Amino acid sequence: MIRVAVVDDHEMVRKGIISYLITEPEIELVGEASSGQDAVKLVLKERPDVVLMDLLMENGTGIDATKEILKEYTNCKIIIITSFYDDEQVFPAIEAGAFSYMLKTATAEEVVQAIRKAAMGEAVIEPKVANRMMTKFRAQEKKPHDDLTERELDVLKCIGEGMTNQDISEELFIGIKTVKTHVSNILSKLGVADRTQAAVYANRNGIIKGS
Repeated sequence: MIRVAVVDDHEMVRKGIISYLITEPEIELVGEASSGQDAVKLVLKERPDVVLMDLLMENGTGIDATKEILKEYTNCKIIIITSFYDDEQVFPAIEAGAFSYMLKTATAEEVVQAIRKAAMGEAVIEPKVANRMMTKFRAQEKKPHDDLTERELDVLKCIGEGMTNQDISEELFIGIKTVKTHVSNILSKLGVADRTQAAVYANRNGIIKGS
């Protein structure tokens, strides 16, 4: 049996979910709550395997409740089920320890499947939410030099080798003024104060001439 608790401040939504769950032979409903504070009390008392958690509620949000629950009951699998998938809700919920994230547009069977998977240690993330998470992950992985043009990267490699503007001009067959423009753009994009710091950056990040 999978022991489940349902948390939602809208009675109609809560009762609708419950009415479907109680028809599932492998699911045991251990309780329901209409606020974050009540959810914490319920979950820490009943110790369900899985919690269906709404996000925006009075007297403690789903995010606050998730944090409090997981402080004391780390084995609990909390499935966020909400109408919101904006960054202000998604990332705090995931960071709080939510196991799965679903939208209320999901079908009853999809919710049941998410409960079964959570009980087996498999997370379910709504595709729209997954896309936002991947976008944020890629942004965090992006480095300053990723914004450099191919020619600016060539110039940075030369700077990393300790070349002067004249050296770079001769090496890349471009004018001194063009070199200076590239250097200025590089310093701005890397967020460094001078070419010495740019050279340090280039070497630390493996951006050297011929690499």
